Amino acid sequence: MAGQPGFFDAEERLRWLSALGDPLERLRAVVDFEAFRAELEAALPRADRSRGGRPPWDAVLMFRILVLQALYTLSDDQAEYQLRDRLSFMRFAGLALQDAVPDAKTIWLYREQLTRAGALARLFARFDAMLAERGFLAMGGQIVDATVVEARRPRLTKEEKQTLRDGGTPEGWSKARSRQIDRDGRWTLKRGRKPRPPEGGTPRQAVAEIAVPVFGYKNHLGIDRAHGFIRRFAVTDAARHDGGQLGAVLDPANTGSGVWADTAYRSKANLELLDRRGLRAEFQRAKPRRRPMPAHIARGNATRARVRSLVEHVFATEKRRMGLVIRCIGLARATARITLANLAYNMRRLAWIEGRGVPA
Repeated sequence: MAGQPGFFDAEERLRWLSALGDPLERLRAVVDFEAFRAELEAALPRADRSRGGRPPWDAVLMFRILVLQALYTLSDDQAEYQLRDRLSFMRFAGLALQDAVPDAKTIWLYREQLTRAGALARLFARFDAMLAERGFLAMGGQIVDATVVEARRPRLTKEEKQTLRDGGTPEGWSKARSRQIDRDGRWTLKRGRKPRPPEGGTPRQAVAEIAVPVFGYKNHLGIDRAHGFIRRFAVTDAARHDGGQLGAVLDPANTGSGVWADTAYRSKANLELLDRRGLRAEFQRAKPRRRPMPAHIARGNATRARVRSLVEHVFATEKRRMGLVIRCIGLARATARITLANLAYNMRRLAWIEGRGVPA
């Protein structure tokens, strides 16, 4: 028979969540969210309330909700639902059971205001400064790479595509239809591999190269080799070449001289850029056409690949664990989503690093 509900049942359930290892509780304990208050309040327009009205939501509380959205790739409606449903989300945001919860429209408006004010980049820089203050300096060199973040694919006819390329609006489109089409995202080919069925009954499976068309944006980033934090990043459409963004993702504060990257970054302009900045290029070398790879180049590529593999952990966390996708329209809003995802990744990694020395 079920027991009678008690006054402190919610507190007891939260104690159980803490005992089981609530990752959000650890994250809130490690990250000082109050340090963002000055930047947040400076970016948000506030009325003087001389005519009354409902008081505004706390800026730090709303920022924690945006971090929750980035950690779990929640839509605004899902964020509102999960804040009402999950005790761990309530505690992370700073809400009690009896407190009101911001609705989906409020969450959207808050993020939109920060985006228009250009505040998200400053919040990312503020947390990077917090990392330096805690001793996590950018050192050991830097690793740069880019990944495609998929967005909703537009379903257009050839005539509509051509009209949009010419800068016009297809005939018969309503204002609502025009707003739902992403004109900033681009198509690109995402290359990968998949197993190929064995031929002739051979036990070994060959690997076939494939190219899959994807639509969206690119997250260009640079991490430090010592700690694995994202130090610099840039957001472009998916068709932009990786090597053209090298200057935007280099971190001048990194104490190491090495820069690790794949063959897409090896160009005369990039090598000259690194030389001017006193940096050492650790770029992969491409296989010679129609010739086998020389042994010494293969060994060098393998050595550099072991270092470069660290950046793949960032992409795997953002795209697999955090489920990063773009649900909004336009480059500005896509940049806001990716900026929040990069910031949430750094917070999550800080919690992991700080927790390594804590006994279970």
